[in-house]
Amino acid sequence: MAALRGMSQNLHRYISHPSPNIYPAQLIFFRGIASKLFVKDISFSTTEETLAEAFSKFGEVTEANIVMDKVRNRSKGYGYVTFAKEDEAQKALMDMNGKLLDGRVVFVDNARPSRHFNSGMPIARGPPEPAADS
Repeated sequence: MAALRGMSQNLHRYISHPSPNIYPAQLIFFRGIASKLFVKDISFSTTEETLAEAFSKFGEVTEANIVMDKVRNRSKGYGYVTFAKEDEAQKALMDMNGKLLDGRVVFVDNARPSRHFNSGMPIARGPPEPAADS
């Protein structure tokens, strides 16, 4: 709850005292993170449909995503649930944290913003390979 209060205070500060460094897209970004939940310790048998169904009793689920291991072609054991409204997400956070879902206790937290390290520059991985003439 304190995290939500701090986030709303930051948002209020940005709205009431606009800074030239803050863009309108960043204000929309704050809302998206507040309504997106991180769910960990998901059972390997849980599908995105069952995850959405379990969380839909708290409000309108706009997206349920389970992160998959591409090599094993199964769940990595965590995922994300996005709600249409922030208060629905907070209610689901409080009620679903530590509850059973498909035989496993799941833990729910607010999703953190993703860190993209892609700055548009290619990553240097050593000297280029010499071209092979055939």
